[in-house]
Amino acid sequence: MLVIALDTSTPAVTAGLVELADTRPHSLAERVTVNPRAHGELLTPQLLDVLAEGGHQLGEVDAIVVGAGPGPFTGLRVGMVTAAALGHASGTRVYPVSSLDAIAARTEGDSPLLVLTDARRSEVYWAAYGSRKSYGVRERLTEPAVDRPEELPTRLEGLHVRAAAGESAALHAPDLGLEVVEPAYPSPEGIVAVAGAEVVAGADPRPLVPMYLRRPDAAAPGPPKSVTAERGRT
Repeated sequence: MLVIALDTSTPAVTAGLVELADTRPHSLAERVTVNPRAHGELLTPQLLDVLAEGGHQLGEVDAIVVGAGPGPFTGLRVGMVTAAALGHASGTRVYPVSSLDAIAARTEGDSPLLVLTDARRSEVYWAAYGSRKSYGVRERLTEPAVDRPEELPTRLEGLHVRAAAGESAALHAPDLGLEVVEPAYPSPEGIVAVAGAEVVAGADPRPLVPMYLRRPDAAAPGPPKSVTAERGRT
């Protein structure tokens, strides 16, 4: 099966064409560019590049898998909207997956693991993982959350975590007494692995709902206060 993988939940802009067999996904072509300000500019050109390099067209793809976060509002929605548009145009099913799960799926070993990504505002998105299941996907021990790094020791009590992956691991793992391991960002193979069982089974995808974990920075203005409205009347 041919699967497109997309993710814009981190500073990395990720696009890949992946072959999904009965064991583990295999990348045919991929582009991962770390540029937090260019998700919208880079994602579609990168996707066209990987399709061309892989020697396939959009109409030949069996499924699309997209990282649904957690991630910052502006960047995350680029990948989600692109995946939704591609799925609608080609009649292809679109499967959302946790971007933290995708990172965990490509780590080595089976020891308990922490995945950390930057949530800005001096916070991190995180989840803890245990042993592996099908397609190399790790069992999630905690739900994805957003916290300040100094709150994590309490959150991780009893989980026996030994290592950390993700873009924020290098910054915070030493303070947590954890080894830093790869990868830092979601890879196409990891993204597809998380949805592997669903894709192969032809299951109906879950709704394409971004995982923000908190409200966006920007908000629509509310109605004017009554005194302001009164003053504006003539």
